[in-house]
Amino acid sequence: MYGGGIVTKGNLEHTMMFKVNKEDMPEAKEVLVAVYQALQEKGYNPINQLVGYLLSGDPAYVTSHNNARNLIRKLERDELLEELLRYYLKIE
Repeated sequence: MYGGGIVTKGNLEHTMMFKVNKEDMPEAKEVLVAVYQALQEKGYNPINQLVGYLLSGDPAYVTSHNNARNLIRKLERDELLEELLRYYLKIE
């Protein structure tokens, strides 16, 4: 009903549900691990680079080594953050 729609006066009173479509998408954990390893192999600080990407959305923070840049762009940043929060908070 509200997904991708224009916000109008009539729908401001309702809470929109946010759902991630997980079909045909790589697992966020697999993407994060692969990108981490690629950054590490190239001599970067993977944590700093991933934080830069997650905050800015700029794929230039991720190396193209081992196709890491293309891989991380297959998922939305919110999906990556969701995975990180689940892991950190130990929630399934």
